[in-house]
Amino acid sequence: MKIVLLGANGQLGWELQRSLAPLGELHALDRRSADLAQPEQLVNTVRALRPDVLVNAAAHTAVDKAESEAALAHTVNAQAPAALAQLAAELGAWLVHYSTDYVFDGSGTRAWQEGDATGPLNVYGRSKLAGEQAIAASGCKHLVFRTSWVYAARGGNFAKTMLRLAQERERLTVIDDQHGAPTGADLIADVSAHALRAAITRPELAGLYHLVAAGETSWHGYAEHAIAQARALRPELGWKVQDIAPVPTSAFPTPAQRPHNSRLDTRKLQQAFGLTLPPWQRGVDRLLAEILA
Repeated sequence: MKIVLLGANGQLGWELQRSLAPLGELHALDRRSADLAQPEQLVNTVRALRPDVLVNAAAHTAVDKAESEAALAHTVNAQAPAALAQLAAELGAWLVHYSTDYVFDGSGTRAWQEGDATGPLNVYGRSKLAGEQAIAASGCKHLVFRTSWVYAARGGNFAKTMLRLAQERERLTVIDDQHGAPTGADLIADVSAHALRAAITRPELAGLYHLVAAGETSWHGYAEHAIAQARALRPELGWKVQDIAPVPTSAFPTPAQRPHNSRLDTRKLQQAFGLTLPPWQRGVDRLLAEILA
């Protein structure tokens, strides 16, 4: 089986290189060799490889920047996935793609289910929803995973920022009215490989799934947990922070509106593939142990 991975050097793509490798002959492409901003060239590059599976881990993920780069965000997040889906249909290949809770309007407190009505609040969310819809309309065999609050040890992330600030400042202010589940790129990659292997032998498993760690918290709760764990792991690092104050989203105005409710219901995924998703704290603790080692 030949697998082509796009976005190979991103946070998720890096982990997918590891998790997909045992499944077949893996061709990992970065933006230099496969740029989603150039859909026609992208399709030609992928067609030449004739994959059995196409995994798209690339996207325009700069949520605020997308507000001023709407055309580029739409090209990368909607037009390119549409072109890849058409190619997958032509080749009879599987397409694995990643989307986001930002396709919803962030209202309420109930975890979003796959069939709930969408209503993106920003350009990024609208572009990702358009990509989902194009894949579904193409008729190709696909797995689309909506996820949220993704982090990885590789590159920057919220926890790293909080730890740095906790060593520099006595008081931090962190948003407490947005709720979700911090989810490691390693978990997403491992579940993706497991689900893909199952779906190839059981095509009826194709479709849209929510994929996040279990449980929920706020950004404030996330920060408190990360800093407490880091202090326990490395007490000698000179932690200055004395107060982690909760504040509303309005305290940090941004160009793009953020959803307050990023909770995703993962029961469909767990039942379809026989999985148990671990609590978000477990992945964050593992991240901290790695970056503070």
